[in-house]
Amino acid sequence: MATAVANCFFSVLTSSVKFRCCVSSQRYLATSHHSIASVTCKAVANHKRSPSSNRDRELKEGVSQKKSLRKSKDDDDGISGKRKAGGSQSAAFKSIGAQRKDKKEFKFDIKEQQVEPNNLKDAAFLDAVVKVYCTHTEPDYSLPWQKQRQYTSTGSAFMIGNGKLLTNAHCVEHHTQVKVKRRGDDTKYVAKVLARGVDCDIALLSVESEQFWEGAEPLEFGCLPRLQDAVTVVGYPLGGDTISVTKGVVSRIEVTSYAHGSSDLLGIQIDAAINPGNSGGPAFSDQGECIGVAFQVYRSEEVENIGYVIPTAVVSHFLNDYERNGRYTGFPSLGVLLQKLENPALRACLQVHSNEGVLVRRVEPTSDANRVLKEGDVIVSFDDVNVGCEGTVPFRSNERIAFRYLISQKFAGDVAELGIIRAGSFMKVKVVLNPRVHLVPYHVDGGQPSYLIIAGLVFTPLSEPLIEEECEDSIGLKLLAKSRYSLARFKGQQIVILSQVLANEVNFGYEEMSNQQVLKFNGTPIKNIRHLAHLVDSCKNKYLVFEFEDNYVVVLEREAASASSFHILKDYGIPSERSSDLLEPYVDSLDDNKVEVQDFGNSPVSNLEIGLDGLLWA
Repeated sequence: MATAVANCFFSVLTSSVKFRCCVSSQRYLATSHHSIASVTCKAVANHKRSPSSNRDRELKEGVSQKKSLRKSKDDDDGISGKRKAGGSQSAAFKSIGAQRKDKKEFKFDIKEQQVEPNNLKDAAFLDAVVKVYCTHTEPDYSLPWQKQRQYTSTGSAFMIGNGKLLTNAHCVEHHTQVKVKRRGDDTKYVAKVLARGVDCDIALLSVESEQFWEGAEPLEFGCLPRLQDAVTVVGYPLGGDTISVTKGVVSRIEVTSYAHGSSDLLGIQIDAAINPGNSGGPAFSDQGECIGVAFQVYRSEEVENIGYVIPTAVVSHFLNDYERNGRYTGFPSLGVLLQKLENPALRACLQVHSNEGVLVRRVEPTSDANRVLKEGDVIVSFDDVNVGCEGTVPFRSNERIAFRYLISQKFAGDVAELGIIRAGSFMKVKVVLNPRVHLVPYHVDGGQPSYLIIAGLVFTPLSEPLIEEECEDSIGLKLLAKSRYSLARFKGQQIVILSQVLANEVNFGYEEMSNQQVLKFNGTPIKNIRHLAHLVDSCKNKYLVFEFEDNYVVVLEREAASASSFHILKDYGIPSERSSDLLEPYVDSLDDNKVEVQDFGNSPVSNLEIGLDGLLWA
């Protein structure tokens, strides 16, 4: 019975909202707290890998899911899909390969989505769309001192003026070289990545060559379109080398899950064909204005022709953020878990007399809202905009949209005024909005993940890329639950795990240990991997004592551990016992000391708080 329950719980964890960024053999897992439905988001990019490499990747994709929301990742090879946990291969590969449809359907799609030449205004704006060639070298998260074999991909981008181009962030992820080529030209020019917005899946490029910009006319951004407005998608998808144009209409505008960044921002749903290689390409209105950037598609056996475009409002937010700060800081978050108040009895119990408001169920310890909001508060307004009982706010003329939309209009550091009802009394409070702090990050900043090797024990922070690479089964139920549902208690907190043991005489008897969280070193709770390195370096005791989950203890003799380091590194061909970021002096953060350091990362959230549609993170 216990085994059945555990298996059932594990299946819930592995199916909790997974959005897959199918970046040709790269899997990016995004776990959302709003839904238990499994979805895959496919980045439509053209990736090129060796046949054996692709086969190995396919073999690693063990878990099947019913729906696949695939990111239109144009940078990777149409095989988009580097994250492992749960992407249905049948749905995923079927959706990626439009050529798999029968000829009758294929002909029908082409005929219906062909764009008339007259509507393109002599195709003048097509010259602003360029093809992107990217070489990627992804870190090896299981062996963090090295990188994986490089691969190439193609995508799309377009000119926005001032020597800059826009494309998708997933198109240039882990880039080592980026080149672009204009329409009608046979010369490729080197491009530089100025900024990447992972949460909004936008990247800003620059090209220094003056020859590249000769006769170039940047695109003009338009407004948010209306439903059923015509839309034209331009890019360089699979199927040929020249530019491709498809046409459709705006089907829906709402807050959408962004697969690459595991975030929820405004998105435009269209029925124009978006295929691998289209990512980063512009979408135009009938007036020739750019209304957004193509970035992902929804693939399922039940639906067809569902593509997504990043609207100009999100693009402008990204560009303004970059101009303000000289770098991209990200979209802010309120940091609260909310519940809808549709039930009259629930509203009456909370002394809410109108049909509005959302209940605060949890507040993230790292957010500024933790200072002014309490569990049980009811948020009824945001900057004087009333919030409905379903968690929606007015949008345009007679539409409503998710409350999170208002938050996404703010910048990091902005102040929002909330109207709340607490114990029947109305009051207003002010909250500083900042990007959300993830205990287990979805993306690892920098070139290499952090690692520390002590007597053959390899320590590294837990991250979603590591979970994807290791496979959820080998990570274990406890770590998987923490990665999905636990909250960071202070900025900089990490779940540090022992990923593997490099066998040597000094660690005899510990060789079988892997993927276990280390909680304490010589009795001191571990805050992050930098803290662990500092504790080890400053230790003068005879023994190094590591305490893990389930009271498992590892003891090493300090002098023997130090003496074995050189031989272990030499035997396994490892250049250094720690990553370069751990060579810097350790500085203890003030935030770390304000929080109790017991049971780090063990802040469980129940299935009810995560899975029900009535609850959402703001």
